[in-house]
Amino acid sequence: MKTLVIRNGNVVGPSAVRSADVVIAEGSIAEITPNFSGPVDDEIDASGLFVFPGFIDSHVHFNEPGRTDWEGLESGSRSLAAGGGTVFFDMPLNSDPPVLDVESLLAKRRIAEEKSATDFALWGGLCPGHTDAIPAMAEAGAVGFKAFMCPSGVPEFPHADAKALRAGMIHAHAVGRPVAVHAEDPEIVAAMPVAGRSLRDFFESRPKAAEVAAIRLACSLAGETGASLHIVHVTCVEGLREMAQAREAGVRVTAETCPHYLLFDAERGAEIGARAKCAPPLRSPSDVVALWGALEEGLVDIIGSDHSPAPPESKTGDDFFKIWGGISGCQHGMVAFLGEFFCRYPTALPRAAEWLASRPAERFGLAGKGRLMAGYDADLTLVSFGPPGDPSPPLYRHSTHLYEFHRPRCSVHHVLRRGDFLVRNSMPVHSPTRGRFLRPTPLPIP
Repeated sequence: MKTLVIRNGNVVGPSAVRSADVVIAEGSIAEITPNFSGPVDDEIDASGLFVFPGFIDSHVHFNEPGRTDWEGLESGSRSLAAGGGTVFFDMPLNSDPPVLDVESLLAKRRIAEEKSATDFALWGGLCPGHTDAIPAMAEAGAVGFKAFMCPSGVPEFPHADAKALRAGMIHAHAVGRPVAVHAEDPEIVAAMPVAGRSLRDFFESRPKAAEVAAIRLACSLAGETGASLHIVHVTCVEGLREMAQAREAGVRVTAETCPHYLLFDAERGAEIGARAKCAPPLRSPSDVVALWGALEEGLVDIIGSDHSPAPPESKTGDDFFKIWGGISGCQHGMVAFLGEFFCRYPTALPRAAEWLASRPAERFGLAGKGRLMAGYDADLTLVSFGPPGDPSPPLYRHSTHLYEFHRPRCSVHHVLRRGDFLVRNSMPVHSPTRGRFLRPTPLPIP
């Protein structure tokens, strides 16, 4: 049995950071102990580095099959690993066909097992006319079911009205899987006056009111059906408070936000241009401040990148309502957030480890993932903190990305997936093994 030891690292545990050695054998954490003295086959001196559980990005769009020229599972997973990620959950769009039945789920799984550098789970889709396929997709291993409450941007993935969302929630609840929603009210968005076609006009056309109204409706339906609800990419504290009220009323709902909503605001985004277009949009500087306050308050459960790339030609033009809305961030977003978080709260790294690893694993039923504990998979991300520097060279299929405009205070040195190096000494390496499909444990059904 080969033994690898990560020596003298600052191990970020559930409640504290402590100096220790992490002993890895057969892809799992064997023990975490000071001054391990047994025989070893390989070792890393992690003095001065912080050892996190490998980041779990529960929200990426790698777009394969069908739109591999947008990203692809190979380049996407390698980008993720370069940014500290060891697990991703791929969304059911913008692959073509989208994952709306068992056949499309299994087809994507086969491709990912051939190409992915990291372990992975797959979201199924919740769309009108396809809700009856949810039980079979759950049986095939779907981690949950994603719905858009407003038009998705691709015609093959239509948005779910209240009737379809309710039907999907009933099916998902019956099989112990969560429903995730993109929460924007299409009627409020459609009714907004549009002064022009600039990026600032686009931001203003999708107000917080549309997000909060959709969150309120989704929480109401979850309370009615008993479903487990997850709201993705929440941009504002008002939406988070709506969820907090729903939880007090017994609704099972969790919240995700994204690094770009914490690190960029609408004023900066309007200066940057198309790379900053996303939906829901970037918010005001005061909203960014309030969102950081919501983190402190414990209103956010998970941080995901919402990596949504597109070819460069889709991000050009003068009409920002037609330009593709999506931010490439699976390689740079988590690291950028972590550096900023450490700068603000240097003694609170266990909380960051929860948002980036342990809570996604627990929320979505991934046994053996998300924590640095004996018996868990040896998924580790080793980083250092320092003054602002240049972002790492992008490994995305298309090199332009929003985080070129952010100087991170965090650098990735080593990444291990089940004990195999994906990054060593700050350089990506090719593991001899491929990523595994992660079949979730069904959530308890109350």
